[in-house]
Amino acid sequence: MDAKELIARRVAQELKDGYLVNLGIGIPTLVANYIPAGIHVYFQSENGIIGMGPVPESGMENPDLTNAGGQYVTALPGAMAFDSAMSFGIIRGGHLDVTVLGGLQVDEKGKLANWMIPGKRVPGMGGAMDLVTGAKKVIVAMTHTAKGNPKIVKECSLPLTSIRTVDLIVTDLAVIEPTEEGLVLREMAPGVSVEEVLKQTEASLIVPETIPKMRVG
Repeated sequence: MDAKELIARRVAQELKDGYLVNLGIGIPTLVANYIPAGIHVYFQSENGIIGMGPVPESGMENPDLTNAGGQYVTALPGAMAFDSAMSFGIIRGGHLDVTVLGGLQVDEKGKLANWMIPGKRVPGMGGAMDLVTGAKKVIVAMTHTAKGNPKIVKECSLPLTSIRTVDLIVTDLAVIEPTEEGLVLREMAPGVSVEEVLKQTEASLIVPETIPKMRVG
């Protein structure tokens, strides 16, 4: 499997039956494809829907049914739509069980920067600030490096999305958990060595004696 699928499959293992989940654009959207058998989760998008289904078949797109990234989605039986005020009330009120977001950088303290690319025009952070602050659990799903440069760094050089520490970082090389003691290497991708993870990580990592392979279902 490719890097994006590996990340999405591992993140899906964190979701439990009945969870209300928000998936950010990019890699996070793939998580919906790999929900474990017997697990039913409710997907929310901050533009005002709970109960999103899969991407529609070609020719069956409904311009009134999109996610926050403008991608066409479907609505499952029982889905509901509402305005942005209600949507952000859900997010800011702490009612989301999990949010899965992409990342540009995560620092040694587990702080996330995910909304600005230097030198490029971007629309802003969107709902990321609210999602990171309000969700019960925040998972960052991203590649370990960008053009050979580490994305898990000592200190973020980009603007922070929130002062909150994220709960889990899942990359194509490893699963890393931010703790009060520092970033802990919890799992490694198949075929990846500790040395490779350390080489591709600027931040300091705590390396336990035993590190299991990444769970991908």
